[in-house]
Order: sequence, then structure tokens, then C-alpha cells
Amino acid sequence: MVQDNQTTERRGSIRTVVVWDVLDAALAGPPREVVDIGGGTGGSAVRLAEAGHRVSVVDPSPDALAALARRADDAGVAVAGHQGDVAGLVDLVGADSADVVLCHGVLEVVDPAAALAAIRSVLRPGGVLSLLVSQRSAAVLARAMAGHFVQARDLMEGAHPEEGRRGHRFDLGDLRDLLAAAGFSVDSVHGIRVFADHVPARLVDVEPGAAAALVELERAAAQRPEYLPLATQLHLLCS
Repeated sequence: MVQDNQTTERRGSIRTVVVWDVLDAALAGPPREVVDIGGGTGGSAVRLAEAGHRVSVVDPSPDALAALARRADDAGVAVAGHQGDVAGLVDLVGADSADVVLCHGVLEVVDPAAALAAIRSVLRPGGVLSLLVSQRSAAVLARAMAGHFVQARDLMEGAHPEEGRRGHRFDLGDLRDLLAAAGFSVDSVHGIRVFADHVPARLVDVEPGAAAALVELERAAAQRPEYLPLATQLHLLCS
């Protein structure tokens, strides 16, 4: 079981290392007021609180918020939990209340335009939005490689055959238009999981040095525009 947990943590670290590279650099300096939308059990929130930031999590699941409270207590930090969703964000945390908003894996399952408008309302002037979304082109590739050719073509042509189950997929152009309409400027774009989802898990788990080398490969590819379409997710910092 310990080995299984270590393996899971290593794979998770590979998938998120670029996101944390960007966030750690963006949040360097004095403590910030951070709102984590859909932050669930606090995987991101507790880490930010340990770095000295004042963090609030907004999530619809009471079970997730209970797990967040336990995780924060175990880590010896305070994280405020609010039951709700992005539609009620202003009522939950207040207008102009956040220096940083994390919206990771949320835009796929809500009304994107309404969500971004709500986030804009709670961000203070000069605030930062960290947006992490699933990318359509990578989903097309994954379907094709799995032999689901009709699904791949439908998704490529703009259909959303899984929208009710897994949510929207986005292209970078779509995101830029949505963000501009909500009053955001895009400051940086990084490809997340460019290679990690295509590399056999056994290779990473067994081959000495493979995990560390894959991390460095992900870092090297993250900002290269020619590799962005391969990324499972896109991470944007916006102001």
C-alpha cells in the first residue's frame, strides 16, 4: 500500500509540476488572499496555506469540505471552506475580495462565460486568475489512439459527445475569446501533460531516473507553441 501511494503521488507530481512552477513564481512575495474554486479536499489550498497565503475553498460537496478541514488540521494551517459553486461566488466570498483565484478543472462543467464574469467580480484590481482547462485537440488524439475514431472526428469538428459526463473541451482560441469578453488579459500559457499521459506508466514507475527525466521534458515543452496542441490541459495566468 505504501508503494502504491508513493507511485500515485509521483504520477500526480509529474502531471502538476508545471502548474506549480508557474504558481510558485506568480505568488512569490507577501501573502495573498486566494480563492480556490472547486478546491475539493484541499490538495492545492493546503499547499498554498503552508506557503503563508490566506486561502478560501468554494466547493459544492460537504464531504470534500470535511476532508479539506481534516487535511488542513493535519498540516497545522487554516483554510476557510464555503459550500457552494461559482454561480454564488460573490455572495460567498465578497466582491473585490481576492488577489488570486484558482479555477482548475471547473470551467469544463459550468457556464464558462458566467463563471468568468463571477471570477472577475471577486478579483481585486491587479489580481491574478489561474485557469486550468481540458484541451480539445488532446482529447481528439486520445480518442483516436484508443480506436474511437467516430468520437475523435465528432470532437474534432466541435461536437461534445461527452458533455453531460465530462464537460466541455476548449481550444486556446476559444479561451482567449471568453477571457477577453470577461475583461481578462492572458499573461502566460503553458501546456500541461504534454507527454505524461502518453508514456507507459510502467516505464515511469520502474525505469531508474525516468520520472525525473519526464518532469524535465514536461518543463521544456510547456511553453513551446508547437507542443501546445498535444497538451491534455492548458494553464493560463490572466489579469
